[in-house]
Amino acid sequence: MRVSFPFSAIVGQDEMKRALMIAAVDARIGGVMVFGDRGTGKSTAVRALAALLPPIPAAQAGYQDGTVRKGNVPVPFVDLPLGATEDRVVGALDLERALGAGIKAFEPGLLARANGGFLYIDEVNLLEDHIVDLLLDVAASGENVVEREGLSVRHPARFVLVGSGNPEEGELRPQLLDRFGLSVEVRTPQDLKQRVEILKRCDAFERAPEAFAEIWQKDERKALKQIARGRAALAKVAVPDEVLTFASRLCMAVGADGLRGELTLMRSARALAALNGAEVTTQEHIRTVAPMALRHRLRRNVLDETGSTVRIERALEGLAA
Repeated sequence: MRVSFPFSAIVGQDEMKRALMIAAVDARIGGVMVFGDRGTGKSTAVRALAALLPPIPAAQAGYQDGTVRKGNVPVPFVDLPLGATEDRVVGALDLERALGAGIKAFEPGLLARANGGFLYIDEVNLLEDHIVDLLLDVAASGENVVEREGLSVRHPARFVLVGSGNPEEGELRPQLLDRFGLSVEVRTPQDLKQRVEILKRCDAFERAPEAFAEIWQKDERKALKQIARGRAALAKVAVPDEVLTFASRLCMAVGADGLRGELTLMRSARALAALNGAEVTTQEHIRTVAPMALRHRLRRNVLDETGSTVRIERALEGLAA
């Protein structure tokens, strides 16, 4: 069995790791978009988190065809390639069975395989628009509907959608970017000690994966307990009216379009509170998740070339004054 790089052993990239854990606690947040340089551990972090999570009942993973399946299976991690066709993504008629036995049967696609886990798309900004539309619709509804050649299939497709890309290679349409719950930015570390530590850990993992994973078992169990505790406590975490008011004032101050930003801000702050073991969501939780929840929802101001993150931080300072 292939050993994944431990989630806890990833050096730096704290915002990305926090966003992924928040999404793991509350899938309704709508997934995570990761912008940044190549080779900064984006896919490694997502794969590591999927491997960290406890196995799920087989009946909750993959394509549900009515067959009763027993036991537990690892949390699915599906990598969607750029050249994937629509049929490969959503599923299609099983031609082999159709031609050989005359039976109309469904051949599951990548969405079916991702059910109960993570669907990762590298360079999502280069993916065809209609495929991205389809993915976001399914991610929001939790259900995939396929109608092909007289075949009609409806199956659950509940997964955490994670996209990554480099803005310099092509922008994602704003209306699609807005559909992602959280957006994080990762950059190549500029700290010398941090870069050396990354090299040492990568080398140790490549030389002896099992031994390296064993070293990080204690930290992995701690992260797993934190996520499990967050999931269990989520429904009980309160969000006071004054915190909701603060979130709405912030969204108004930065000019976020629609109410999706406020909903994401509320949900992600509550999930963070649950992760931290808090019973009540506070303004501090809002402040922590605000850049992730809002930076990709701001309209560009031609009179203000300041980055989105700085605009949000400036608005938070104004609300505190």
